[in-house]
Order: sequence, then C-alpha cells, then structure tokens
Amino acid sequence: MHTADVVLIGGGIVGSSIAYHLVAAGCKNILVLERETAQGKGSTGKSMGGVRAQFSTPVNIQMSLYSIPFYASFEERLGYPCDYRPQGYLFCATNEKHMAYLRANYNQQIAMGLKNVRLVAGDEIRSQFPQLRADDILGGSFCSTDGFVDPYSAMIGFMTWASDHGARLWKNASVTGITRNLDDGSFEVATTRDTVSTRTVVNCGGAWAASIAKMVGIDLPVEPLRRMLVPTEPFDQFPHTAPMIVDMSNGFHFRPESLGFLLAWNDPEETPGYKTDFDVSFIEKILTRAADRVPVFENVAVNPQRAWAGLYEMTPDHHPILGESREVPGFFFANGFSGHGVMHSPATGKILSDLILTGKTDLIDASLLNFSRFKEDRMIPETAVL
Repeated sequence: MHTADVVLIGGGIVGSSIAYHLVAAGCKNILVLERETAQGKGSTGKSMGGVRAQFSTPVNIQMSLYSIPFYASFEERLGYPCDYRPQGYLFCATNEKHMAYLRANYNQQIAMGLKNVRLVAGDEIRSQFPQLRADDILGGSFCSTDGFVDPYSAMIGFMTWASDHGARLWKNASVTGITRNLDDGSFEVATTRDTVSTRTVVNCGGAWAASIAKMVGIDLPVEPLRRMLVPTEPFDQFPHTAPMIVDMSNGFHFRPESLGFLLAWNDPEETPGYKTDFDVSFIEKILTRAADRVPVFENVAVNPQRAWAGLYEMTPDHHPILGESREVPGFFFANGFSGHGVMHSPATGKILSDLILTGKTDLIDASLLNFSRFKEDRMIPETAVL
C-alpha cells in the first residue's frame, strides 16, 4: 500500500497545475493518477488554447487576472515553455444588445482591475481588418493581453516541474474504487496499478468527473459536450498577427494557427454525450459561417483528416465546481470548467492548493464556486461562453 498526502485523479492540465501549486507551496508528497499511457489524451490535448479576461462575471475575471499573467511569466517561473501569444481577443457586435453587453462587461472588467481592455468602434475594426465583412459590425471589445497558449506544453511544464520537485505521476492507472475509512476519514484509492492511502483526494477528471464523484456517492452535475475544431491548410489572405476574432451574431470564432487558421463554432444542435469522433458534416456548417464573415475564407482549403473533436465538461451554470465536498470531507472538486479549463488552470491550481493546505484562498470568494450552490440555488450564469 502506497501513501500520499494528496491524490489527484486526472493528469490533464488542471491536475498538473494543482500538482505544481501544491509542490511550490511545500506539499511534496503528491500522487497524480493518469489513466492513459500519456498525459493530454483527454480534453487538454484537444483544446483551442485561448486565454481571455473578457468575461462577464467577477469570479471568472478574477481567475483570468491570475492565470494570464501566470502564463506570461510561465517560462520564467517553471523553466518550460507554454507558448503564450498575446494577440488579443476581439469580440465583434452586430446589434445594440450585444454592444450594451460588451459595455457592461467592459465596465465590470475595468472595475476588477483589468488594464488592457478597450471598446472599439466599428470603423476601427473595418480599417484594421478590411478582409472582414463588417458592414453590420457596430463595434466591439478588444483586450491585448488575451491570446493563446499551447495547452499540451503548459500541462507538461506544470507536471514536469512538479515531478522534478517531488510529486509522483502514475500513468496507465485508472481509478477503480475509492473507499472512505469512517474511523479516521482517510481514503483508499484503488487503481489498476496499485492502491494508495491518503487523507485528501482531488477530482480532476475533466469530462469524466461525474464517474469519479459517483465512487464516493456524489452526483456531480458535470456532463460532456462535444466541441469540434477545424484547422485550415496554409492560408495567407488574412493577417497572422490577428487576434481571436469572435462574431457575436452566431458565435463563430477563429484565430491564426501555424500557417493557417483554426476555426471554431458552437453548434447549437450538439447534444451531450461522450462523442469524440469528428462529424464531417460540421465542415460545411462552419465554412458557411467563416466565408460569410470573412469572404476570402471562400478560398480556404480544409483537410477533414486534420479536424478533431474534444469534450467540454459542462455545469448547469457554466462555472466550475471548486473546493471541498461538505458531504465527504477530504474529497475536493476541480471540475466543470465548461470550456475554460486550460485558460483558468493556473488560478485553479492556486485556489485548490490554498484550500487544501489552509482551508481558505484570497484569489476568489471560493464559496461562490462550491458544490452546494446548486442545492442552494446560488447559480451564477456566465453568458460569455464560447
């Protein structure tokens, strides 16, 4: 029987960041359990890698205000790259309702201390990106420190640093059961590799988090939702210095990626489930929207073999579930990021590390994101979901 102070179930970017933050805070006896033969085979390796502070709720803005500067100094802190590229996010509003929404968000973001966000006029967007069909764009919102990271590199950086400083990573170790000892509150976590005894278990299972929670008798409202991404072949008729551009009229968004572009759109017809296959019919849907907003994209080539699908892990209010379970003390949640796991993983690591080691955190009001909010009807809707 092995022992650890903290067992993290899931070696994606969230588990890796928590491992890093715990070890950096002096808690070195950490074991990370990864069911696959390599890290990043779940949602992390399939993420679009966007990072932004342009959210509508204070708690999401706060998490970004920790996470984005963390990514900016990642290599300095950890000695590993995360490929943070601050090319910005540009939200384009095509009606007064969306413009009012961006204005309200802007005021909230400025009040929270975000420095680099500004509202932009339609004419500025038109002059900056003449390739956009922008006759209907009233204006927008741009933040220069928003941008992209490489999720896989960031995950490997977090975990390698943590391993170099004392944490252990078991690969190919699926959790088969969690038993709680009622005498002393400790847990025995059984895996396909071995059993480990610990006082603290953290669920970092991503889209598969509900099945882990079920092992300790908790019904976790986290469900998988497929998101598909389409990279283009090399394409030079739109500037590669462009930010992530978001068409608020339908949610289509795109950003430069290697020599081409990465196209994304949230298909409203998508239904929850563990669907990780790419549906080829999606290409026509997304290219229609792409060519509508960016006419030169009519000429863009796409290879269906290079497109992929990944899973968002959705909660009812699109905010994560963080912190200790009231029903099962010692069992912690780091779940339900609803598509923001990569961008908020630095903050999540800090918050969970604080809560595990000291019982409190200054980064956010942690009670806002606890599991009991669903029973107590304290949901916090986030409308700025991509």
